Amino acid sequence: MKVLLIGSGGREHALAWKLAQSPRLTALYAAPGNPGIAEEAIIAGIDTADNDAVLAFCRKQAIDFVVVGPEAPLVAGLADTLRNAGIAVFGPSAAAAQLEGSKGFTKDICAKYNIPTGAYQRFTSAEPAKAYIREQGAPIVIKADGLAAGKGVTVAMTLDEALEAVDSCFSGTFGAAGAEVVVEAFLDGEEASFFCLCDGKTALALASAQDHKRVGDGDTGPNTGGMGAYSPAPVMTPEMVERTMREIIEPTIAGMADSGHPFTGVLFAGLMITAKGPELIEYNVRFGDPECQVLMMRLKSDLLPLLHAAATGTLASVTAEWRDEAALTVVMASKGYPGAYAKDTPIGNIPQGDAGTKVFHAGTALKDGQLVATGGRVLNVTAMGSTVGAAKDSAYAALDLVEWDNGFCRRDIGWQAVEREKA
Repeated sequence: MKVLLIGSGGREHALAWKLAQSPRLTALYAAPGNPGIAEEAIIAGIDTADNDAVLAFCRKQAIDFVVVGPEAPLVAGLADTLRNAGIAVFGPSAAAAQLEGSKGFTKDICAKYNIPTGAYQRFTSAEPAKAYIREQGAPIVIKADGLAAGKGVTVAMTLDEALEAVDSCFSGTFGAAGAEVVVEAFLDGEEASFFCLCDGKTALALASAQDHKRVGDGDTGPNTGGMGAYSPAPVMTPEMVERTMREIIEPTIAGMADSGHPFTGVLFAGLMITAKGPELIEYNVRFGDPECQVLMMRLKSDLLPLLHAAATGTLASVTAEWRDEAALTVVMASKGYPGAYAKDTPIGNIPQGDAGTKVFHAGTALKDGQLVATGGRVLNVTAMGSTVGAAKDSAYAALDLVEWDNGFCRRDIGWQAVEREKA
């Protein structure tokens, strides 16, 4: 198959690295790509925000299959454009992508199909939202309804923080994404990321992972797009996986089909494992970033036929095999992130690592032959190990060989799993 991969982040580098290993691959193109992805794929100079330009490239190169990495092109209907032209594509329609594109849409689906999640209300102006928050009290969660690059969620521990978050959304901090706000109950428990492939009617459970959202050690500081992750998540026991599939994933797949928007692609359920069991925090309609990096390290099976089966309604005929070892990734970010940070800072040495270690590029570019950091999250230093603790040691050993003065990271990725292993 000739494959086109859309995206330029660490998630897409991990997908490119895994797709490139497929014996079924004839050629792999990527757009817009990054220097890491360029080691695995041919970089295509197309504007990925222009659906017609992507389609024209696919026709010119006789592309058989398109894999869409990030959420924005999906919400903008790229999968619809390609599907309507008869090109197989991994990723949901714009209508189905509302599961990520609108927090309120997802909450309404949960309410309609009795999917366990926190109680909520939707608001289009600040004062009623604030009145509801005062009535409910803190802690409470405030979310911009639309896409805000992982930064539109405030877990407010005080009333003042919650009221400030409402003002922030409606004052335009998140642009159009904050025109509507969802206020929901705070769920207490342990978070987990759960992934499954879907073909509109069948769901295939993939591995679990755990992400670290806050910028600082000990889960302190503001939320980010993710500072590290590991897989598997010990909290996702076989019983919890079975309950998640039965109580959350399967009703969602059935509900989306019932509403006329069958979901195909990857469904990423952000879960809170509470005293009652698994509850849905939110859905994403693409692989997590940086969770994708640890999933791809652990995936034993060929990725390409799995994604193609999800895209072509044949998921019931495939299975996914996983390595028993744990994988852990640490994000190296630009100093200042998730706030303002300097761009184009030079990166020197990046360790090549052995078979169990891989550095994925997330926000890099080549300028005059020099590798530079262009993003907030820049490198994902990833390693395998017999335990999460062993994977953590290998990842940090590799990370300490990276030469980049403007980089920083958390030093405690995987701490919950490591504590469990010691117990």
